[in-house]
Formats: sequence, C-alpha cells, structure tokens
Amino acid sequence: MVMTDVRTVAANATSANVLGGKIAEFLNENSVLRLYATGAAVGMFCTMLVGDSTLIDDQEISGINRFPIKPDDLVDEGAGFEKDRIILRFRNTTGAGIVVKSRMEIEPL
Repeated sequence: MVMTDVRTVAANATSANVLGGKIAEFLNENSVLRLYATGAAVGMFCTMLVGDSTLIDDQEISGINRFPIKPDDLVDEGAGFEKDRIILRFRNTTGAGIVVKSRMEIEPL
C-alpha cells in the first residue's frame, strides 16, 4: 500500500497529521513502513510516530523540490504493529510557506 500527500506548511508552523483520514492511518497488520519525503526548500523537518514509538523525531528532510523518488529520498524505515496509528507531521522553520511531498509505503510482514 502507498499513501502520498502534497501540502504547503505555513511559515513557522507544524502540519496536522498528513495521514489523518487516509486508508492506512491505522495499520491492519504488522508491517514495515518506509517514508520518502522532500520539501520545496530547506528548513522542513518531520516527525513520525507509530503506535507508542517515535521513529523520526524532528529531522530535516531534503529540500530538492521534487516528488520523492526511491531510493534517494528515503527518510526512514521502521515497523508497526496491527492497530498502530501512524502520525506524520512536518514542521517549517522558515519565514515562508514550503510545499512538502511525502510517500509512505506500507508492506505487510
């Protein structure tokens, strides 16, 4: 399963969960997760929580300004258990809005 998202994060703001309301926000089975993400400029950071685990804690992503490609834009790979909720947020540290693009791959174990 793949979930993608493109959105603008306002200046000095943090997005809501970009996976909120998507089909696999809650895992149906134990899975491997792969996050690919890019920003339209430098200064974009991401946090990813899966269940009660923090997989990514406010780490900067590439500012290459394109949709993420495999394997170049892999941010992190981790695991989640059935019923875990995936929360993915982006934080803009600049004085202007930045477009952020993400691709979350979910592979059942």
